[in-house]
Amino acid sequence: MVSEKTIKEIDELKEKEDLKVLEAVFFVSGRFLNMSDLISLSDLNPIIIRDLIDKLKEKYEKEDSALEIVSKGERGNEIWKMDVCQEYSYIINKLATGNAEFSKAEQETLAIIAFKQPIKQSVIIKIRGNKAYDHIKKFSDLGLIKKKKMGHTNELSLSDDFYDYFNVADGEAKGKKVFEEVSGELDKEIEEVEKEVDEEKEEVLEY
Repeated sequence: MVSEKTIKEIDELKEKEDLKVLEAVFFVSGRFLNMSDLISLSDLNPIIIRDLIDKLKEKYEKEDSALEIVSKGERGNEIWKMDVCQEYSYIINKLATGNAEFSKAEQETLAIIAFKQPIKQSVIIKIRGNKAYDHIKKFSDLGLIKKKKMGHTNELSLSDDFYDYFNVADGEAKGKKVFEEVSGELDKEIEEVEKEVDEEKEEVLEY
């Protein structure tokens, strides 16, 4: 006969295993997940998942961990992500903007978009040259930027994924700050080129 103690021990072992599964799902995904994602990836039911998310949060807080579970949205429409605590985000930013991830040229192109968004693609190309086409394609493929058709060019701006990718929590202002040091050097040139592009457009219209 199975005793109550044995049943409790089995339940505790199962919970520990489920917790590890959910933790692994968050770790491997590296992005925000909704409940459907979590159910699909963990094979756990939503009631258990919610309970385990709370336990993971408590675990990281209790251990004073560098990791945390970040949540967004209202109940019933929430998304969650495992992330590095804000006080250690500078490490992530260093890694994300390092040579292994983006070349110096790519960093400068992304800096212009981050600092001056929304900005016309034609302005970027005028400043950075034809190589910027490849940079923009890479950023778009990674989901870091959004493109909006504007005449014969595209208007470029940062996507929501940009802030998640670079571990920036507070929207556009901090999004700009990530690359402000690089783009500050180019700010005057950007303004001159934007003026030049607008003048060229006016000449075409007059013609």
